Amino acid sequence: MPLAVRNMVLPMVFSIGLSVCGPAAAEVIASKSYSYFDIRGNTADELDRELSRRGPTSSGSSARHPGATKIRFGGEATYIQDAGRCRVGNVKVTVHTQIILPRWSSRKGASKELSLIWDALSSDIKRHEEHHAEIARNQARAMERAIRALPPQRSCEAMQELVSNESARGIDEHDQLQAQFDRVEAVNFQRRMLRLLKNRINGRTGAK
Repeated sequence: MPLAVRNMVLPMVFSIGLSVCGPAAAEVIASKSYSYFDIRGNTADELDRELSRRGPTSSGSSARHPGATKIRFGGEATYIQDAGRCRVGNVKVTVHTQIILPRWSSRKGASKELSLIWDALSSDIKRHEEHHAEIARNQARAMERAIRALPPQRSCEAMQELVSNESARGIDEHDQLQAQFDRVEAVNFQRRMLRLLKNRINGRTGAK
C-alpha cells in the first residue's frame, strides 16, 4: 500500500495594532486535533482499495491518501512608534494541525497476518502525519523569531509590509520543508515497512 500524504496550508494573515511604547513580546500558540475515516476489508487488497476510495484528499487535487494533515497558520502583530521609527511590538503566531487517520472498523475476525500488516502500516501513517504537524510547529516558532528580529522602519506602513513579506516567506519555506519530507519518506517507504514488520514479528515471537 503506497504512502502518499499531502498537507493543506491556509494563508497567514497578521492583524495590526499600534502602540506608542512598551516592551516587545512574542508568543506561539500551537493546537492539534484528530479525526478518522473508517475502512473495511478482509484482505490487504481490500484495505488498499478502501484507503484509495475513502482517504482524504489534498488541496487542489482529487487524489485520495491514507492519511493527511491539515495545517492552518495565523498571527497578530502590534507596532510601536518611537523616536520617528516603527518597530514590531507584540507578535503572536498560531498554528493548528488536524491529523486525519484511517480506522479499520472490520478488524474483528481478521487473520493475524493481516492484523500485523495493518498495525505496521497504520503506525507508520500516524508517525508520518505527526511529523508533518511537528514541522508546522517548528516553522511557527521560526517565523515568530524572524518577525520579532525585523529591523525598525521609518513608518508603520513599511513595518507592516516587512512583516507581511516575512510571513509569506515563512509559509513558502514551510511548504518546501513539508514537500522535502514527503519526498524522503516516499523513497524509504518499502525499507521502513519491512523493518516495522520485522520488528513486530520479532516482538510477537518473543512474547510467546
